[in-house]
Amino acid sequence: MLVRKVPLTVGREELLVDESDDMFREMVHRGLAYSLRLQSVRDAYARYIGLTGIQYTILVSVAHMQNKSTVGVNAISKHLSLSATFITTEGGKLVEMGLMKKSADKNDGRRVVLSLTNKAWKLLEELSDIQKDINDVGFQPLSREDFLTLHRLFGELTRSSDRSLALINQKQVLKDTL
Repeated sequence: MLVRKVPLTVGREELLVDESDDMFREMVHRGLAYSLRLQSVRDAYARYIGLTGIQYTILVSVAHMQNKSTVGVNAISKHLSLSATFITTEGGKLVEMGLMKKSADKNDGRRVVLSLTNKAWKLLEELSDIQKDINDVGFQPLSREDFLTLHRLFGELTRSSDRSLALINQKQVLKDTL
């Protein structure tokens, strides 16, 4: 049997162990597996209150963010790293379901402010006890320090992934012109 050296998928020394990217690949695969499980949990929460996963995510994001300041489509779009058009479309569905309200911003009438209805708050309260148990189990391995580090790293990794996607698009454009 011919043994071939697998080409490296990273070049940064920090991501190589013994000049190999095996551990990096394993970390990526674990991240993908975790992401799928996290989405499955989110989708189950959503189904419990009659929503799609993304509708649930938007609803919860508005709930948490509206307690800090007025929340518009752009704030949710930035928070979730999704397009404003997509948030507007899915937000419109939540409005039609009677779970979210749109109103004009008091300071800028052109800006739309999003907020939850009493019906939405009741659904989130009903779901809360179930979520606490499930989230406590799902995140059991994390110490406070781990949690704070992971929170920071997820933000940083999301931003660097956005730069990776831009680079992919740039390289694809170059490939298409050759």
